Amino acid sequence: MPADNDSSAITVHLDEVLADRGMTMTELAERVGLTMANMSILKTGKAKAIRFSTLSAICEVLECQPADLLRYTPDS
Repeated sequence: MPADNDSSAITVHLDEVLADRGMTMTELAERVGLTMANMSILKTGKAKAIRFSTLSAICEVLECQPADLLRYTPDS
């Protein structure tokens, strides 16, 4: 089935992983090399896309897997 470009079924759980690691958004942004504005857009789920290189950097810093950060929840 083709994508309908609706990313609403993808939710971001960055807050949970940050809390588990005892890390702030500011620290993560600095370590990954993103601006706080872009990190905030990602954290709030307003991002329409994420580069694999950015996702890889976040996973490296947080020592996690992409599935720890992103969840797919289809409409029922």
